[in-house]
Amino acid sequence: MRNKKFTSLLIGIFSLMSVGAIAQDTGVYNIYDSSVVPSKGRAQQNEFMNNTYDFPAKPRNQTEIGISGGLFSVSGDVSSKLPTFGGAIHVRKALGYLFSLRLQYLYGEAKGLNWKPSYGYSNNPVWTNAGYSAANHDPVYYNYKTTVNDLSLQGIFTLNNVRFHKQKSGMVLYGGIGIGATVYNTQVQVPQGPNGFSSIQATADQYHDRKKTRDALKSLLKNVPYTQAQNELSTKPKLGNHPLRPSGTVLAGIAFKLSNRVNLAIEDRFTFVKDDLLDGQEWQEHPFLDPAQTRDFDSYNYFSVGLNFNVGSKAVEPLWWVNPLDYAYSEINNPKHMKLPTPVLPDADGDGVTDQFDKEPNTPAGCPVDSHGVSRDTDGDGVPDCKDKELITPTYCQPVDADGVGKCPDPECCKNMVAQNANSCNIADLPSISFRNRSNNLSSDAKAMLATVASKLKSSPSCSIVITGYPAASKASQALCNKRAEVIKTYLTEKEGISADRLTITCEVGSGDVNTVDLKSK
Repeated sequence: MRNKKFTSLLIGIFSLMSVGAIAQDTGVYNIYDSSVVPSKGRAQQNEFMNNTYDFPAKPRNQTEIGISGGLFSVSGDVSSKLPTFGGAIHVRKALGYLFSLRLQYLYGEAKGLNWKPSYGYSNNPVWTNAGYSAANHDPVYYNYKTTVNDLSLQGIFTLNNVRFHKQKSGMVLYGGIGIGATVYNTQVQVPQGPNGFSSIQATADQYHDRKKTRDALKSLLKNVPYTQAQNELSTKPKLGNHPLRPSGTVLAGIAFKLSNRVNLAIEDRFTFVKDDLLDGQEWQEHPFLDPAQTRDFDSYNYFSVGLNFNVGSKAVEPLWWVNPLDYAYSEINNPKHMKLPTPVLPDADGDGVTDQFDKEPNTPAGCPVDSHGVSRDTDGDGVPDCKDKELITPTYCQPVDADGVGKCPDPECCKNMVAQNANSCNIADLPSISFRNRSNNLSSDAKAMLATVASKLKSSPSCSIVITGYPAASKASQALCNKRAEVIKTYLTEKEGISADRLTITCEVGSGDVNTVDLKSK
């Protein structure tokens, strides 16, 4: 009956925890998430976020509640039967990444039966009161049924969550030790003696046949009621009329993560109890020899499989599932919080282009440069713009002097001309000015040629020129022709200082290239 109630209780707890586990999931722990930091760690977290303290605050982590079931057995002076049922529930809380505390309640039942007869029970009132006499060599077969209630506090060490070559693991190994208290109730089956076991013949054949002897004992004891076993209630502590004893526990286990809220654990727990009567017997003996009291304390083992659930809001999963090196490695790989110095890239000549990309590392101060750090030279005459007194020198006027000023050659037709009268006009063969389609803007080359024309006009004050364009028959073309001629005239008068009365404009329809304007002396 008790087993059924305990099983029902475990099933109920398991169902409630499963609902809670499915309803919530914390996800991956973010070191910068201040919502999981408890109030006592807020100051440290603020200092960390402000880069005034190197270590983040320890996060609030969830509490583990576990339920398990498995095999329970007692190790004592009486041979144990096959392991029987045991169950446990626990609460576990991490104090750090490697150490946690667990409070566990364990309930177990164990049975034992010797298949060899015993004769050293003279000091055990359970057998002597039933009429058995060790002096008469009445054989008895020790047996017991024990129920154990255990409450212990355990320190558990996580063995593998600090990982250097992997972020996380879906499996955790752990071990632990603990102290606690054990309350037990041991009963034995005692057939009324001294001939209660007379049907079990201690013949040489049966003495060596364990199975036949145990089968005969089971048949004999099937209808024998249980009676209270020997205990020390009169001299030792008790709880509810049952012995209460201190106990020590060692354990080891492995847990497999099913989700951030649920994990499956396989564990073996071994408990030592300061009592030698868990199996109802404290004398080890050999058949037909005098008894020898041993006082070697009994112990019990609990091998279990359980489900553990992480509960708690605004908290990370229990710290034994977290690798404390995660944050350090993430900062090394992709710094987000690390203080990094401002990069300094040398620029020896101060032209704005760093030395590693500068193709002219000694650019004079104040000289504008291109994207490669080379001084700009607009007209390509070899003199940088910052030193060029003639910023745009036509190519036919190059090479230039140190100031970037070129000397334009006389036209071929004029090289062998005989000097004319100073009053005659000797500036024949003036250049033609070309424009792009539908444009009336002067190019750099056009301006350079007009500068040459102006120089000739200045040297021949008696000369005048005609600016002639060749539009098509359309009004638009003729209007464009007039604009181009006016642009040339304006440039010569305003930029080069030529008197307007020395310049005449005319447009001759269909007589030449529509994009060319000729300059002729008259």
